[in-house]
Amino acid sequence: MIYLFIAVHVIVCLFLIGVILLQQGKSADLAGAFGGQGSQTAFGPRSAANLLTRMTTWAAVIFMFTSIGLTILMQRASTHQHSVLSGSSTQSTPAKK
Repeated sequence: MIYLFIAVHVIVCLFLIGVILLQQGKSADLAGAFGGQGSQTAFGPRSAANLLTRMTTWAAVIFMFTSIGLTILMQRASTHQHSVLSGSSTQSTPAKK
């Protein structure tokens, strides 16, 4: 089960990277290069969500769920509970003079 989650997680990560890199920036036209905006709204013009935006949203949701799922599965698969400091030694040796 963990290997399935890891495989899905890696595929979603690569897909998310590709989809984000394919998207055009908010002000990627010629007017945006010189600081101009298409309308007078505070955060720029809002267009309808296209296919890449929807795919990015769903990939991000799946990424978050697989991240949480992997965390839960790895915590349950842990055979013993241990602390971060459990491997450190408590005895110290005196400094040599």
